[in-house]
Amino acid sequence: MAIPYMFEFQNMHRIAASYMPHNKRSEAVLKHMGFEREGFAKDYLLINGKWEDHILTALHNPNWKES
Repeated sequence: MAIPYMFEFQNMHRIAASYMPHNKRSEAVLKHMGFEREGFAKDYLLINGKWEDHILTALHNPNWKES
């Protein structure tokens, strides 16, 4: 529900999301929502005292218009 709102009413151009490579459920949710893989970030976030790698994804607004 948030994606259409952010694209249509807030006129966002892109929404980014990241997940840890071993988190297959997060990967599946993002793929289902249309997010595309854009890259890999080594030691991206410090989680519980350990630097964790992340997969970077984004969803672009196909109807974005300059306001």
